[in-house]
Amino acid sequence: MQIAIDGPSSAGKSTVAKLVAKALNFIYCDTGAMYRATTVLAKEHQIDYGDEAKILALLKTSKITFQPAPQGQLVFLNDEDVTLEIRTPEITNNVSQVSALPQIREELVRQQRVIAEGNSIVMDGRDIGTTVLPHAELKVFLVASASERARRRFEENVTKGIDTPLSKLQEEIELRDYKDSHRAISPLTKADDAIEIDSTHLSIEEVTAAIVKLANERKR
Repeated sequence: MQIAIDGPSSAGKSTVAKLVAKALNFIYCDTGAMYRATTVLAKEHQIDYGDEAKILALLKTSKITFQPAPQGQLVFLNDEDVTLEIRTPEITNNVSQVSALPQIREELVRQQRVIAEGNSIVMDGRDIGTTVLPHAELKVFLVASASERARRRFEENVTKGIDTPLSKLQEEIELRDYKDSHRAISPLTKADDAIEIDSTHLSIEEVTAAIVKLANERKR
């Protein structure tokens, strides 16, 4: 069974997807972290974020992997732990440009489909239900207001020692929404058969329970 969870930045997709996967004993694939790790790859090699050919060449010879940990899933780039680095402002503000590159998306979508083959999986991102797993049995489009998403990102940053003003975070989120929904390749859009859940006034537990219920209904 495949579950696709899409939505804008900081809507809670990754957190919810991990909990849903755990509740159902499914594999979890964090596609956003894969694009962020690719952005880190460009940064580490001092490659322009718009240089598709150079980033692609590096990506094809690099390895992005995930490892479970008590504090949550860890992200590794060529065996280097980049879990914290992929959430820094530098990467957050440039991942949209990297993820809009057609050949980068093509390569990462290929990798994501390989991960999904033959497994019951929960995958979150911005184009999972429309592009990566178009035949997923359950598609969810998770949304929340920009102000609420900025508040969540602010609280997350505080725990990681990242100091960015709340107003600045909201500006960045609104800009990211615009970039993601207006890019030419696989823009952020709700699949026709996706169920929309507004998490603005819901707890993580409530959203998780709603998706697990939908998944169990699809199993019957």
